Amino acid sequence: MQYFIVFFTQFFIIIFIGIGTISKGLYLAKIDKIKLPNTKIKLLQQLLAKAIGEIKKVNKVKGIDFSKKMQSLVEKYNERKEDDVLRSEVYEEMAEHLSNLIWEVQKEFTAGLELGIDFEEKAFYDILKELCIKYDFSYPEEKLIDLAKAVKNLVDAQAKFLDWNKREDIKSTLKAELILLLDKHDYPPVTRDEVYKDIFEQAENFKKNIP
Repeated sequence: MQYFIVFFTQFFIIIFIGIGTISKGLYLAKIDKIKLPNTKIKLLQQLLAKAIGEIKKVNKVKGIDFSKKMQSLVEKYNERKEDDVLRSEVYEEMAEHLSNLIWEVQKEFTAGLELGIDFEEKAFYDILKELCIKYDFSYPEEKLIDLAKAVKNLVDAQAKFLDWNKREDIKSTLKAELILLLDKHDYPPVTRDEVYKDIFEQAENFKKNIP
C-alpha cells in the first residue's frame, strides 16, 4: 500500500508540473475528489514542496517565505489533538490550506507582470524591497523596479560563464560592479555592507540555477 501511495503521488507530480495554469485548476479539482484523506494530504504536500522548490531556484526571498508558510501548516497539522485524528473536517481544512498555498505559489510565477518585470527580474525586486524593510530605509517604487532590471542585466552579463561561481576573478568583478551599480542608483541611501552581501547571494542563487 505504501509503495502504491508513493508511486501514485510521484505520477501526479510529474503531470502537474508539466501542465498550464487552467489545467492545474482542473487537476487540483480531481485531487480534491480523492477519498483517502492521508493520500490527498501527502499528494498536496509534495506538489507544494515541488512548486516551492522551483520558485526557490530563482527567487530566494519568495522561496524562503513560502517554505515557512508550508512548514507552519505542516506543524499545525502534525500537532493536532488525538481527538481530531479521525475528524474529516481536519483533513478537509488542511487540504484547503495546502491547495490555497499551491495557488499562491503558482501566481508568483507571473506576479512580476503587474510591475512590468519578468519572473527573473522580480527575484531581484523582492530582495531589494526586503532589504528596505530589513534595514529600515525607504526607496521609490519606480526606482526599485528600474534597479531590479539593471541588477539582473548586470548579473547576466558578468556571470555568463558556466564556472563563474568557481572563479574568484569573475566573482570579484561582479561584486565590484554591483556596488558601483547600486551606488549609481543611490541604493541603499544608508551605508550598510550587509545589503551588498545579501544582493550578491541572490545573484549567486539566481545564476546557479539559471544558466
